[in-house]
Amino acid sequence: MATRPFPRPRTAIVVGAGIVGLSTAHHLRRAGLEVQVVEAEHVAAGASWGNAGWLTPSLTIPLPDPSILAAGVRALVSPNSPVYVPVRADANLVRFLAGFLRHCTWDAWRRSMRAFVPLNARAFAAYDALADDGVAAPAISDAPFVAAYAAEKDRETLLHELGIINEAGQHAAYDLLDGDQVRALVPAASSAVVAGVRLHDTRFIDPPRYLEALAALVRREGVTLTEGRRVTSVDGGAPGRPAGVTVVDHTGVPPRGRTARGDRGGEHLTADVVVLASGARLGELAHTVGVRRVVQAGRGYSFTVPVEHLPEGPFYLPTQRVACTPLGGRLRVAGMMEFRRPGEPLDARRIRAIVAAAEPMLTGADFTDRREEWVGSRPCTVDGLPLIGPSRSPRVHVAGGHGMWGVTLGPLTGELVAEAITTGVVPDVLRPLDPLR
Repeated sequence: MATRPFPRPRTAIVVGAGIVGLSTAHHLRRAGLEVQVVEAEHVAAGASWGNAGWLTPSLTIPLPDPSILAAGVRALVSPNSPVYVPVRADANLVRFLAGFLRHCTWDAWRRSMRAFVPLNARAFAAYDALADDGVAAPAISDAPFVAAYAAEKDRETLLHELGIINEAGQHAAYDLLDGDQVRALVPAASSAVVAGVRLHDTRFIDPPRYLEALAALVRREGVTLTEGRRVTSVDGGAPGRPAGVTVVDHTGVPPRGRTARGDRGGEHLTADVVVLASGARLGELAHTVGVRRVVQAGRGYSFTVPVEHLPEGPFYLPTQRVACTPLGGRLRVAGMMEFRRPGEPLDARRIRAIVAAAEPMLTGADFTDRREEWVGSRPCTVDGLPLIGPSRSPRVHVAGGHGMWGVTLGPLTGELVAEAITTGVVPDVLRPLDPLR
């Protein structure tokens, strides 16, 4: 068993108020630490807000997919492609793509999948624990999850993946459906749907509603949650000295005009431990504490539309890479993996591409009445595995890089990070996710 190089921590700073950061703050607070969360914008401002809200351990798989290579490089630079890479000089993006494409093999996929299996097995229990602790928003589990196809042969890719998932030791139960069976479960499916798959053991949440409920819980527990303050640097501390972060307000101005400890342009906050749960900005903050893995923003888009027969549960279009979820009386339609800088504006071409892909597969949906058009950045790694655990500094822990699976694995990540911090021992399940790998 490892020996902690400093006494059991009493204070913590968590950077980021998405589902990973808030879950971490909750578990640290319940362990008795004084916790402060620092968020650059507002609760769930990043990928936690506009995603599809799926809790799908059976689909939580490595993002580097051999089918991406099969589509060819030309498809990656097409604005209409579900996976889009802008053609321009960007050193971080070039490094990421080189590593990402190297992992687009079935051997690499299987290796990474073995790391996901024990995490996926615990994902629902982590949500159940948050419900027991008082999160006043549901994770809905009694609605059908249906994947739909315009050609029966198109579902072979998903069936192949589900077969490998089962071979890896993760149970992924499903039923095969024809078009009429799909429409019986999802009346909004159009006549273009001729085949489908119903996945079992899935849930979904309303992401904004759930994150607000989680934020309300941590506030009730005594966590200080400060929004509109951006962390610009991280200090790993030293023997006998705490870790710290430098913050400015969201406009780049030091809070209330102050500086401290000689940190030009910012206020310095200190704590016994710091947790970096900053989403797509993880790489720029974590590199100063020894994390060299590239973290690339994989931007996703979404919007909502009214549907005459709103589906009861998630409706998945794998060929189009479009995810649909009923939220607040409308259908959230989400898609795209756009490897681009996180701060760039929404690209209307991506929205149009999602509409063109999804509209033929749905009936009774009014795509002219689009609301809540959104773009957010998922933090992606070259091997598709998250970065979770201590950095080069034992006082700074990393919690991110989940790609598309931050919602499914966010509560469990917070639980495991808190365990590592409070016990001084990194759980075995996190060993393959070492940020220094």
